[in-house]
Amino acid sequence: MTVRHLHHVQLAMPKGGEDHARRFYAGLLDIPEVPKPHPLAARGGCWFERDGLRVHLGVEEYHRPARKAHPAFVVDGLEELAEELRRNGFPVVEDEQLEGFRRVYADDPFGNRIELMEPVGEGT
Repeated sequence: MTVRHLHHVQLAMPKGGEDHARRFYAGLLDIPEVPKPHPLAARGGCWFERDGLRVHLGVEEYHRPARKAHPAFVVDGLEELAEELRRNGFPVVEDEQLEGFRRVYADDPFGNRIELMEPVGEGT
């Protein structure tokens, strides 16, 4: 048996946060919203997907944000994205760089930690 690949990342959000999720994930991170399958749509939340990248936001009754666990998104234009997040009220925190990547952290509208990474150096 073999785990082949990651299908999606699920993050939690409080009930009624869909518009905030859309503003952040579709608006700022440019991951388009896709319709949730009919049987799941009644639960609330929203899904964002593009080119094999899948981020699903599900409603959690007693929402507690993920402060340490996080998805890490590889991005183009990290500086510009970080500045856009700041302009829209999302603080961005610089962190130690990993070999081959510049990276920062930001919180989504629900306090979930998000890592943004941009390749640097040869072949980027």
